[in-house]
Amino acid sequence: MSIPNLLRAASLLIGSLLFGTANAQHAGHDKATHLDVVDSTVAVVVAADTDAPKLALEEAEHGGRFDAGKLIMGHIGDEHGWHLWGHTTLPLPVIVYNTERGISIFSSSKFDHGHKTYGGYMLHEGSIVATKAEDGTDVHHATIDEPLTKATWDISITKNVLSLFISLAILLFVFIGVAKAYTRRAGQAPTGFQNLVEPIILFVRDDVAKSAIGPKYMTFMPYLLTAFFFIFLNNLLGLVPFFPGGANLTGNIAVTLVLALITFIIVTVKGNKHYWHHILAMPGVPGWVLFILTPVEILGMFLKPFVLMIRLFANITAGHIIALSFFSLIFVFGETNAGAGYGVSVMSLAFTVFMTMLELLVAFIQAYVFTFLSAMYIGAAVEEPHHH
Repeated sequence: MSIPNLLRAASLLIGSLLFGTANAQHAGHDKATHLDVVDSTVAVVVAADTDAPKLALEEAEHGGRFDAGKLIMGHIGDEHGWHLWGHTTLPLPVIVYNTERGISIFSSSKFDHGHKTYGGYMLHEGSIVATKAEDGTDVHHATIDEPLTKATWDISITKNVLSLFISLAILLFVFIGVAKAYTRRAGQAPTGFQNLVEPIILFVRDDVAKSAIGPKYMTFMPYLLTAFFFIFLNNLLGLVPFFPGGANLTGNIAVTLVLALITFIIVTVKGNKHYWHHILAMPGVPGWVLFILTPVEILGMFLKPFVLMIRLFANITAGHIIALSFFSLIFVFGETNAGAGYGVSVMSLAFTVFMTMLELLVAFIQAYVFTFLSAMYIGAAVEEPHHH
């Protein structure tokens, strides 16, 4: 494995992902941690990722119906701040470009957790929208300027984008350190991080790349290793409930879209004549059948990356949704009866711990599945014809 090639592949992947996440922000505002009481009896500390879960819990506290959907979707979405502890939130840079106003850069703290307007903008359902209200106006008294909003591009450094930088730093730190260790201890037994990553690299090389691609596997090892470690690391970080974890990066469909798109580009560019011949004109098939078969094969070219995108996104997001659903049961039952709320809390905690343990396994499996399927698609594209 060539370390410069690995770093180049990592740079391509991370740069593409930055572009994707910056232009496809998910719903979310700044978060805060609240001790919420449901029915004045069931108390649970809930880390509210965005204004959506905060509002859902406040409505329940003041006699309204608890909205589990609002709580869950708020937690798994992106946001313009990063909750640290208690009421402390790490503000992130808001970068907005408008064709009329130009570029505006300011701290997300100016939005006051999504309650105030600033610089002619405000947060509405997780998105930055334009408004003509004065700075500091309550968002409930501000109106959205639709024409300006349509001409606004949000390229802010959100929670997911910052998580991308953090994962990049971790990957570079680990692999540059391992590369130096191999250079310094040539021919000696691996130690430290070498012991951790070498078995995984050999696993990806022997059981994924070699078996699926064949003799040309080394050409694609930098990308496959980068994709595997990037997905695996961010799957694990998503399970950590405190900074720098907690971001749902691999559960962001913009990120999985870019990953799948890179695989699609590699397959399309590296596909040989044998591959394209089977796609456009399957050998040994009558000409009239090709009118049906060829469109199906072309459609399959686009369905493969689509499946890669949806599989990773759905599996990671589903794990977070299930865990948050168990927490929501505490509030749902607590609205009907205090005893039921206390009783369900025990079951919810047990199931949440179980789901967390299961998600540790899923974190590895989804990284493996994405890498293995990518290797299979690449292998089919570069396979040479068999002569009998």
